[in-house]
Amino acid sequence: MSNVNSNEPATMKSINEKSMEAIEDADESLDSEETRSKPRSQFDLSSEEEARELAALESEMQSMPLNEEEDDMASLDEINNILDLPDQQFPKFTLAKNKARFLRMVSWYRGKEEWIEVAPLSGVTKLFKQQTKELEGIRSSKMDYEMELETGTLTPSQRSYRRDELKMCKVQEKMAVHLISKLQLKIKSGRR
Repeated sequence: MSNVNSNEPATMKSINEKSMEAIEDADESLDSEETRSKPRSQFDLSSEEEARELAALESEMQSMPLNEEEDDMASLDEINNILDLPDQQFPKFTLAKNKARFLRMVSWYRGKEEWIEVAPLSGVTKLFKQQTKELEGIRSSKMDYEMELETGTLTPSQRSYRRDELKMCKVQEKMAVHLISKLQLKIKSGRR
């Protein structure tokens, strides 16, 4: 009896090994049959194909405007004088504080353009120097916002805020450049 007991674990072990091998063989044959009979899905890409697909999608996404705000930003470059636009064509801002700030800027720049016509030359020269210095700050801020947006590390809300601020900088730059050109004309005509 002790002889049978000592052989039992060896026999059980060999049976278990044989059954495991049979199960593994069956799994392998099923896998190979499934892959042969199953059509390849669009999601089953090799790493090279996947990399090409991702690169193509990224380039396509970069060439497409993301939303209406991107179109609004691009149309800003085509506008010479924002102050000549009707209210319906003013740039759109997502933040209420920027909408209010923009409207205050428009009224300030319009007021200054009217003031230039009757202002003394000394006042015009002083405003010219102020606006030229302010324009440098505006352009610096604009570059900072552009660089932040290019990094791609911003959350969607941060990105929206930075895009709004960038648009504000572009608008302010355009208005400042227009005002500076009018100030230059007044200074030149006043010195003759």
